[in-house]
Amino acid sequence: MANSFEFYAPTKVIFFFCSENETGRQIKEFGATSVLIVYGGGSVKRSGLLEKVENALGDARIMFCELDGVVPNPHLDKVYEGIRIGKSKNVDFLLAVGGGSVIDTAKAIAYGLAEPEKDVWELFDHTRMAKKCIPVASVLTISAAGSETSKGCVITNEKTGEKRAYDDNLARPKFAIMNPEYTKSLPDYQTESGCTDIMMHTMERYFTNGGNMEITDAIAEGLLRTVMKNAVILHQNPGDYDARAEIMWAGSIAHNDLTGCGNDGGDFMTHKLEHELGGMFNVTHGAGLAAIWSSWARYVCGECLHRFVRYARNVMGVTLDGTDEEVAEAGICEMENFYRSIGMPTNLNELGIHPSDAQIEDMAKRCMIAAGTATGSAKKLNREDAVRIYQNARG
Repeated sequence: MANSFEFYAPTKVIFFFCSENETGRQIKEFGATSVLIVYGGGSVKRSGLLEKVENALGDARIMFCELDGVVPNPHLDKVYEGIRIGKSKNVDFLLAVGGGSVIDTAKAIAYGLAEPEKDVWELFDHTRMAKKCIPVASVLTISAAGSETSKGCVITNEKTGEKRAYDDNLARPKFAIMNPEYTKSLPDYQTESGCTDIMMHTMERYFTNGGNMEITDAIAEGLLRTVMKNAVILHQNPGDYDARAEIMWAGSIAHNDLTGCGNDGGDFMTHKLEHELGGMFNVTHGAGLAAIWSSWARYVCGECLHRFVRYARNVMGVTLDGTDEEVAEAGICEMENFYRSIGMPTNLNELGIHPSDAQIEDMAKRCMIAAGTATGSAKKLNREDAVRIYQNARG
C-alpha cells in the first residue's frame, strides 16, 4: 500500500553542451549582486570551466569572490572560512562549481550566512533547525551525490571525526548547470564510486517495509539498470559522452526524492553506516557504500525478503528457480559481482581498511547517536546490529 507523500523538486536543470555559459543569466534572474564561487582543486581551472563561469558572471555584471580548496568528505573549517568571506563581501548567492562535496559546502555556507549569529554546526548536530538559507546553485562536474537537486547536505567535523547530514528544503539549489563533457576527465575510480552512490540513493528508498508504488518501483528499477549498464560502458570507455549524460541525469533523479514517492521515506542505514567509515577513515563515499552494502543486505534480508526478491528479479536479472531466500541471496551475489566488475570493493578489506574491534564499537556508537534511535525500514537497527554489520563486512 502506498503512503501519502509530497514531492517537491524546485531546482531548474539546464542540461546541454556549453550550458555553463548560461550561469550569469540564470543568477541574474534571482537578483544576486555578490556571488561566492565555491570549488575544490585545480581541475575546474585546468578544464577552463572556472574561467567560463567567471566570464559569464562578468558579462552579467555580477560581482563575485571565490573559495577554493574543498576536499572530499568536506570539512567544517572550510565552511567557516566561507562564512567569513561571505560576511566580508556581503554575499547574497552561493555558486558551487564541482561535485557533491563542493555543493554541500556551499549549502552549509548559505545556512551560515543566512543566520550569522548562530553556529552552523548546530544544524548537523541536530540541536536546532534552519529558519533561513541564502540561494544556492551549482555547475556540476561530478555525477554522484545528487546534491545539485536534493535537500541534503553532509559535512565532516574534522576535529571530532563526526560526519553528519542535515536535510532541509531551504537549501535545494535554485538551478543546476549540467554539461556531461566536464565529467570525462574524472579518474575511473571516482566515476565508478559516483555510479555506486547514485544507485545507493535509489536502493535506500527501494528496500523498505513501509509501502511502495508500482510506478515508483518501475522508475527506480529502470534507473538502476541504466546506471549499471552505463557504469560498465564508462569503465571500458571513459570518454563516451552518451554514457556520461545518462549517469549525470540519473544522479539528479536518484536523490531528488522521485524514486521514493509512496514509501515510508526509505531505509538509509547503509549511508549512516558509511558516514562513520568516512568520518574515521576518510574513504571515498561511493566505495565505502559498496564495501558495506552486502553485509547490511544479508543482515536485514530476512525481514524485507519480498523486496530483495523483486530486486533480484527486476534489477539483477536473476532467473533462478528456487526459494525466495535463494533468489534473494543470488541477487546479492550478482550485486557483488557487478561491484567487482567496475572496480568497486565488496568488503572493508577490499576497501583497504582494517578497523579494530574498538574502532567498530566507536563507529556503531556514533552511528546511533547520529540516527537518534534504532532506525531503518528494511529492519530497524540498534548499536549491536551496527557492530555485527561492520564485523561481517571485514571480509
